[in-house]
Amino acid sequence: MADPGTVERREVPVAEWATAVAEARDAAYTFFDWLTAVDETDAEDSPGFDIVCHLMDASTPTALRRLLVRTRVPEGAAVPSITGVFAGAAWHERETHEMFGIDFDGFDDGTGLGLRPLLLPDGFEGTPLRKSFVLAARASKPWPGAKEPGESEHTRTTGGRRRVQAPGVPGPEWGPR
Repeated sequence: MADPGTVERREVPVAEWATAVAEARDAAYTFFDWLTAVDETDAEDSPGFDIVCHLMDASTPTALRRLLVRTRVPEGAAVPSITGVFAGAAWHERETHEMFGIDFDGFDDGTGLGLRPLLLPDGFEGTPLRKSFVLAARASKPWPGAKEPGESEHTRTTGGRRRVQAPGVPGPEWGPR
């Protein structure tokens, strides 16, 4: 039986992305698992986004083979869509487009509506999985761990620290006596 932790990895140029995925499919990697991006815009050599696709060959139940196909795309450049190779990639490409702002040339999910929002609420601006995205909660108020116990305006004035309980766990005064 193949080691389930073993994953073959293939790095391909962005121009060969869709072709490499199609060749993997034709070489028995017929199960499309997922596709995503990794923000590497702060990399010193070749900054951009890594587009990663995980495929599996489940043709023999005793030897599951896994493959990661990866390409690096510069910021602002488009990636060839693999929806013509794996129709199930449409959801993943829409999510990657919405969360990272990466375009997929030739995207076709059969609706004719193109790349469109999938998870974020209407009117949301920005690409929340990019490293450059500023979290609104951190910009609008101090981080909760920034103060030591006793320095917060919410500290009890009766002295001593309040015992912290995990949510849903009753205090020691609860229960039979």
